[in-house]
Amino acid sequence: MATFDPHLLTQPEILSVGGLTQFIQALLEEDPHLVQVWVTGEVSSLNHHRSGLFFTLRDPETPATLRCVIWTSYQDKVVFLPEQGEQVIVLGRIRLYPQRGEYQLMVWQVLQAGEGLMALRLQQLRDRLKAEGLFDPERKIPLPAFPQTIAVVTSPAAAAWGDIQRTLKASSPGLRVLLSPTMVQGDLAPPSIVRALERVEADGRAEVIILARGGGASEDLACFNDEQVVRAIAHCSIPIIAGIGHQRDESLADLAADCCAHTPTAAAELAAPRFTEIQQAHQERRQQLYWAVRDRFDQARQVHRTQCLRLQRVRPDQRMNQEIQHLQRLRQTIIRIMRQRLSTQAQYHRSLHQQMEALDPHAILNRGYALARTQTGELLRVAHSAQVGQSLTLQLAQGTVQVQVTAIESP
Repeated sequence: MATFDPHLLTQPEILSVGGLTQFIQALLEEDPHLVQVWVTGEVSSLNHHRSGLFFTLRDPETPATLRCVIWTSYQDKVVFLPEQGEQVIVLGRIRLYPQRGEYQLMVWQVLQAGEGLMALRLQQLRDRLKAEGLFDPERKIPLPAFPQTIAVVTSPAAAAWGDIQRTLKASSPGLRVLLSPTMVQGDLAPPSIVRALERVEADGRAEVIILARGGGASEDLACFNDEQVVRAIAHCSIPIIAGIGHQRDESLADLAADCCAHTPTAAAELAAPRFTEIQQAHQERRQQLYWAVRDRFDQARQVHRTQCLRLQRVRPDQRMNQEIQHLQRLRQTIIRIMRQRLSTQAQYHRSLHQQMEALDPHAILNRGYALARTQTGELLRVAHSAQVGQSLTLQLAQGTVQVQVTAIESP
């Protein structure tokens, strides 16, 4: 049988927020182990302020972080001021701030403990990826001048998504903007970013990708130094603009991206030119074209005026009349020369004709002469070449006569 516990009837004590905070503050600040404590870790973020130097220590082996501050009055007493990425040993006291419900280490002294393990690993990864050529400028894909569709890889709940939407809507109305949601912080962020990039590439509509996240501590941006994220960015066939909200460091994602901007808003401005800028550029080109055409027209008009003046000086009609007269004179000269040559040739022809007529043997025969030929047809020229009794043929002007030599008389 169960026994009865009278404590069950007691009313539990209800504490206010302030009361609970005071109780926790007393536990932390009065604990002898926390009044003066040495802590070692890696400086993952650093922020200089006029009231002090605020930084975060991170455990290289676990996700644990510790917020620290060195007040301005203590900064000249420490051995050295910490730098981001360094491994340090700090001495301080735990303090709790009720307004924020947060605790931090008020640092009195800082000792150098060597280069931070996380920073060393990051540098080794950076050197290895650089040696593979993932950061080479030759791998960069140029951004399209006037994209019609832009994909944004970021968290839909992040302020970066709203900033990008407002910037693109104001600068390029009518632009299609696609969201590929992803985690941008934590251990699950790297595979989520890789899947978001693969979705955009498989979709095929986007002409440029904006990989964006708002500002934050270095440990919050660790996913953008992840190797699988960097490789996904480097091997993406669509140009990527990294718009990660940090200006102190350059992440590996920035190095692998085709273009880099320090804020999501700046990345959106790079992705699509402002409509007003396009309109202004169009007006400038239009004005340049107008002046170029006007200059060419003025040059052509000047050339035309010069040619007209030259024509007036040259008087082509008068020159043409002179050429016509010159041709007529040449024509008359040629006709006269040809007539003279024809007359000379005609006279020469008549002289030759008369000579031919004088030498024509038929003409001689017509005057009563005859040609004596032997039986062999040879022409008998002298009397002593004939023989008595030889038969000869006499050729007269008309017909021939057969004769016989009866006597030969010498001249």
